[in-house]
Amino acid sequence: MQPTKLLYLEDFNLLATEAKVLEVTQENGKDIVLLDQTVFYPQGGGQPYDKGVIERPSGKFSVEEVRFVEGVVKHIGKFDSVTFQTGETVKCVVDETRRALNSRINSAGHVVDMAVTALKLNWVPGKGYHFPEGPYVEYAGSLGELDKEKLKTDIENLCNKFIGENRPTKLIFMPKEKMHEVCHHVPEYLLEGKPARVVMYGDFGVPCGGTHVNNLADIRGITIRKIKPEGSNVRVAYDVSK
Repeated sequence: MQPTKLLYLEDFNLLATEAKVLEVTQENGKDIVLLDQTVFYPQGGGQPYDKGVIERPSGKFSVEEVRFVEGVVKHIGKFDSVTFQTGETVKCVVDETRRALNSRINSAGHVVDMAVTALKLNWVPGKGYHFPEGPYVEYAGSLGELDKEKLKTDIENLCNKFIGENRPTKLIFMPKEKMHEVCHHVPEYLLEGKPARVVMYGDFGVPCGGTHVNNLADIRGITIRKIKPEGSNVRVAYDVSK
């Protein structure tokens, strides 16, 4: 099966597109549609999948789950009537409300990184959980003798300061070797010599394949719920404004 072209990587504002059906199959009693290209974000990188519909004049497929497996995006869900035929053209439409919330939460996690970096805490970014139900980011590091309540306030204030600066986001594709020029942290798992995407929040670069806001002002606001040790890491739990 040919790899799926990931349209959201080049434009995370694109919420609808036409695509060609490559295959319709089933797994575990669920219908799966494979396309030549997609605007649907598959779950990964700590961000939940998109939902929406794939439609044609004679019927539609409700996309309830999206997964990325060995270069192929699986659109998982159910048909409201007859199935699609291989080779036919369909229209993909992402649920805009869900995408917008997921993008705000994902971007907010990176703004927390900006604040942690500005405070010179020497924590190394690690796991991120950018779901509506209790988002957080984890760092390799220690709280030591730091005052958690003061730190919580300092991080929150800095986050909202950055949001208030109306920093626009911009996409750049570059090899891993050059990312250190614009990114504070570059994950080891990125392949050498292979272009990957960096999202710029003003002059702060973030290697990330997820979806993001167009401007940090779109996040509206960030509240730091809790800072606590998590094993050998530090977890910073946050929320975005409604």
